[in-house]
Amino acid sequence: QVQLVESGGGLVQPGDSLRLSCVASGRPFSNYAVGWFRQAPGKERDFVAVISMSGSNTYYADDVKGRFTIFRDNAKDAVYLQMNSLKPEDTAVYYCAAGGRVATGNPNFWGQGTQVIVSS
Repeated sequence: QVQLVESGGGLVQPGDSLRLSCVASGRPFSNYAVGWFRQAPGKERDFVAVISMSGSNTYYADDVKGRFTIFRDNAKDAVYLQMNSLKPEDTAVYYCAAGGRVATGNPNFWGQGTQVIVSS
């Protein structure tokens, strides 16, 4: 089992930045590809970004490409999501996920989520 804990969410204004963190425990995080997903109120959970085990490969949803960056520090068992130029439509609960078919939304493990609100 892998336990995932997200942090870093909050209330920000449009154009601001936030960095989300996902810290793992239970097994070496370097064994897993890791993804970020988000769920806005009343909507389904959507893919945001994914990073390979080594961190050498990343992939983003079109609506965050160029604004968000996913990266990892395997020595700290952590994956991060740097979010810049935030927009109101980025408001959602953000989830970290790992293992399984994470890139297609079918991971083995999910975190509990962290709320991001972008509002003026």
